[in-house]
Amino acid sequence: MNRLGKKANETLIEMSLSADGEEYNGPEIISTAGSEIPSSSEQSERKYNLFLKRRLRIDKRHQSKDSIFFRDGVRRIDFVLSYVDDLNKEWEKKLERRKEFESNLQKAGLELETEDKKESEDGKIFFVKIHAPWEVLITYAEVLNIKVPIRENDITPVVENPLDCVLFPLRLPEKVMHPEPDYFTAPFSKDKQELYLINDESTFFSPSMRNRIVNYILTRCPYGTEEGKKKFGIKRLLNNGTYTAAYPLHDCQYWKKASDPNCDSERYTLYMEWARFLRFYKEQPLDLIRKYYGEKIGIYFAWLGFYTEMLFLAAVVGLICFLYGLFTMDENMSSKEICDPAIGGEIIMCPLCDRDCEYWRLNTTCESSQYSHLFDNVATLFFAIFMGIWVTLFLEFWKRRQARLKYEWDLVDFEEEQQQLQLRPEYEAKCTQKKRNPITQEMEPYLPLTSQAVRFCISGATVLFWVSLIIASMIAVIVYRLAVYAAFASLMENTQTLQPISGLLTPQLATSVTASCLNFVIIMILNFFYERIAIWITDMEIPRTHMEYENRLTMKMFLFQFVNYYSSCFYVAFFKGKFVGYPGGYTYMFNRWRNEECDPAGCLIELTTQLTIVMAGKQIWGNIQEAIVPWICNWWGRRKARNNPENLYSRWEQDHDLQTFGALGLFYEYLEMVIQFGFITLFVASFPLAPLLALMNNILEIRVDSWKLTTQYRRPVAAKAHSIGVWQEILNGMAILSVVTNAFIVAFTSDMIPRLVYYYAYSENEDSPMSGYINNSLSVFQISDFPERNKPKENPENFVICRYRDYRYPPDHERKYLHTMQFWHILAAKLAFIIIMEHVVFIVKFFVAWMIPDVPADVKAKIKREKYLTQKILHEYELEKLKERLCQGDKQATEKEFIATEGRMELSRAM
Repeated sequence: MNRLGKKANETLIEMSLSADGEEYNGPEIISTAGSEIPSSSEQSERKYNLFLKRRLRIDKRHQSKDSIFFRDGVRRIDFVLSYVDDLNKEWEKKLERRKEFESNLQKAGLELETEDKKESEDGKIFFVKIHAPWEVLITYAEVLNIKVPIRENDITPVVENPLDCVLFPLRLPEKVMHPEPDYFTAPFSKDKQELYLINDESTFFSPSMRNRIVNYILTRCPYGTEEGKKKFGIKRLLNNGTYTAAYPLHDCQYWKKASDPNCDSERYTLYMEWARFLRFYKEQPLDLIRKYYGEKIGIYFAWLGFYTEMLFLAAVVGLICFLYGLFTMDENMSSKEICDPAIGGEIIMCPLCDRDCEYWRLNTTCESSQYSHLFDNVATLFFAIFMGIWVTLFLEFWKRRQARLKYEWDLVDFEEEQQQLQLRPEYEAKCTQKKRNPITQEMEPYLPLTSQAVRFCISGATVLFWVSLIIASMIAVIVYRLAVYAAFASLMENTQTLQPISGLLTPQLATSVTASCLNFVIIMILNFFYERIAIWITDMEIPRTHMEYENRLTMKMFLFQFVNYYSSCFYVAFFKGKFVGYPGGYTYMFNRWRNEECDPAGCLIELTTQLTIVMAGKQIWGNIQEAIVPWICNWWGRRKARNNPENLYSRWEQDHDLQTFGALGLFYEYLEMVIQFGFITLFVASFPLAPLLALMNNILEIRVDSWKLTTQYRRPVAAKAHSIGVWQEILNGMAILSVVTNAFIVAFTSDMIPRLVYYYAYSENEDSPMSGYINNSLSVFQISDFPERNKPKENPENFVICRYRDYRYPPDHERKYLHTMQFWHILAAKLAFIIIMEHVVFIVKFFVAWMIPDVPADVKAKIKREKYLTQKILHEYELEKLKERLCQGDKQATEKEFIATEGRMELSRAM
């Protein structure tokens, strides 16, 4: 091996010596005589030649291939296309498409440089590097209405926060938080280049702006006509395999700075200051995120960070409510009576299933009744009301935060209508008919109304089918609950090893836990398939714009996920134990399975179990998908990047080996967080610790998302957005629904209202008003009245009566087994509570929303000030131009323009 290393070093020296002369083509003769490589082994010779070939790939100008510039070291690489030259039957057609496409890119003004496959790591992939020269950038900057600096901001900054000294450990360095000075900006115009602060044409447009412009050209560049239709766009070329990838470059490796002094190494800064978990307590560098990834990704992390901050308050209050339940557990009279051998031990309960189940004593549910008090207590009501107000505060304060970001990120005048005017390339390609746009008066493609109607019908039917499939799967899980309960009861009764934990692990709890786990598995499987179906049917609808596409996909996915994730929780909260009937008159599902009963302590503990398993399982599975899967996929590529010298492993190859973030990358991030938002608002009355779980998950989520975006994914194409879009309306809808669901949970799922009615109307013990409540809440049934279908097979202790959870008259009453007046009093109290709670919370919500303005007063003032100063600068510029024209002799026409411009300036000042 020593001789092999020596020969490789000689090759490097020969190449470096030839750098100033003619191009070096490699050694003429490679002799292996006398070396340690066996001359008789062809495999060893091939390995040796491959080694030499890789060593020969060092550029003759000594330029590192870990570079973001063309070979000349001057022109920046704004985008990279890659393809494999596979010799199959489609090879010629793909070659023609590439030639035509690249020719049209050059006609559009872009400059290309191709890296031969011999230069790639595996010797198979061609890379086409794209550079946008100044003329192209300024042309499309005007088309895309990109705002650029015209003067440094002279508005006095806000007075420092007095808590800054306390919050100092959470702060990041100033140059990380604010990588650029604050400027007054204006939309770029080619005719007014002197107006802008153009110090260096190569750095005037940021890399994110440059890749956005190049991507705009790539998505609209034609590549020929096939089957009588004009074909264009890089997305179609990626789909048909003409190109294998298209992506902008990261500016450096994430674990070290770039060696090129002209590179800002922003990726390295983001990794060190933001993407590492040990920085979880630090604020996020939102301005740097926006500068590197664009506003759309920046606004997502701003929202996620703000949501996490607001969760802190909800988590603290929820923890206090949980601790209240924990500390008052021993004072709970209901669980005391259930656990008392003289009370709960003497109460014989009716069997929980037909024939196979036995009579059981109430005190066997002692432990579960004690644990149910953790969540079913007075603090539950307080926390439900608090969360109704918290969600309003969160949404209103987010609007204010969003308004501030819009000002700081120059998105005040950015209207989504600008994006709506930009048709999707797929829409332009698939719509062959054209009509005149009434606004632009230009001919543009359109989809006939009949075609739209057919596509919407197919789409609606597909969504309805999948929602029905979810409901069917939920019914299947309910049937599982009903079918296995008897098996669990029999197993726990007859298995000696389970006797020590029989008090804690009751048949009800075992059924609930296994059903929740089964339900979670079904949820994940249905999600996997439906995601692909939703994208397919949205593509089939051919939405007109990107915004329309995202909104339609969002509504489809959210509707499905809403039913998929929350249906089981809705069942436990509002249906389980509500339509049971009574012994001798039970209700049955499909006339076969007897409906489930709640635990004597209520169904709230089962709702808590269901919510915990589904919510925690989703968060754990989501983090595995987001972090571990991309890490495994990139492991080999990352290993190559660390073990190969920069000279051999180019920047475009390193990024090519990473995962693709995709156009729907953020969509899935928002969807995950909005589903979590539903868990902590819709059912929070049953589980006060839900906000704490969400807070811990989100602290991890921010760092996982930032880590994978910075280290595991190719750099996404920058995109603009001034809000979180349709997700805002979804959050508003869930906030309103959460008030209703929590009111119903407190009224119908918890035992609070029956206890209050007993306390104030039916208690006979003044010293201990809640004593006797358990006996009062259980009705009496005479065992001899059991029909043969329901009667247990055995009654070894010859019980005469059994008890069941309901308010019905005893067997010796003239209104035998009918509802008592107390039942109707409780029902009236529940309905009254729902109406009162809803109205109180809604009034407070709307009052809070009215009191908090959407845009802070200082931001309004800054927007007006900036608009005035920007107009003044533009008018002064126009005035100077007119003066120059006056001096050049064009007096008559220019004098009128001069007077008009001065008048406009005076009007602007007055306004």
